[in-house]
Amino acid sequence: MLRIVLNTTVIIILTLLTQIGGLAWIAALFARRRFTVFLLVYACLSLASLWIAPMFGRVPLNCWSNDYFQMQSGLYCVLNRHYVSPIVRETVQELSDHMTSNFPGTVTLGLDGNFPFFDGFPLLPHLSHDDGRKLDLTFYYRDEDGYLPGKTTSPVGYFDFESGETDCPDRWLTMRWNLPWLQGLWPDFQLDPVRTSAAIAWLAKDPRVEKVFVEPHLRQSLGINFDKVRFQGCHAARHDDHIHFQIR
Repeated sequence: MLRIVLNTTVIIILTLLTQIGGLAWIAALFARRRFTVFLLVYACLSLASLWIAPMFGRVPLNCWSNDYFQMQSGLYCVLNRHYVSPIVRETVQELSDHMTSNFPGTVTLGLDGNFPFFDGFPLLPHLSHDDGRKLDLTFYYRDEDGYLPGKTTSPVGYFDFESGETDCPDRWLTMRWNLPWLQGLWPDFQLDPVRTSAAIAWLAKDPRVEKVFVEPHLRQSLGINFDKVRFQGCHAARHDDHIHFQIR
């Protein structure tokens, strides 16, 4: 009984994290070398997803090349969280071209997009990101010597919050994590306001983009005045560690 509970828990966790990991674990349950078989099946399913996902209206974002757009970490690709609609991929590629044309050497980094299959399948911990229309991007960072191409403070691109307050009520159960115990661990990089505000402005002006989420205090400090740039609400996670945009 305990083994059934444990395997069921593993299947649920792997499915929530990667969408296809639960299937790989089910296949591995019938093998003697369970972990090895799991890795092999998972790798095969991930490769197959590259060709099957377009049938569900999804395409993968750039994972491994040194292009001016790439995923912030290979972890997003390993977990199959780098899939978006073709329009999102087209939009972010044009954004990265715009950024490197106006700021030579600039690298635009992607975070969570969506899983390869099925609208409505949750991409935790996000409240949306379930239809391929949304993508998170990192901020652009600098140090005392200037812009840092392809660098972020956090190893996963999230959770390094910019200083500033948003008027939200204190709640016992909330997704507005402050994570104060993490903040002192990040490198002493600063937000690059010129590049970050330029990227947000480009997205806000693009007719394909429906909305951009940025925390109100950051919108004010960056001098961003576009109707599309909005507050995501107090019920959702903070958006002063990344840029969220979605297409129509």
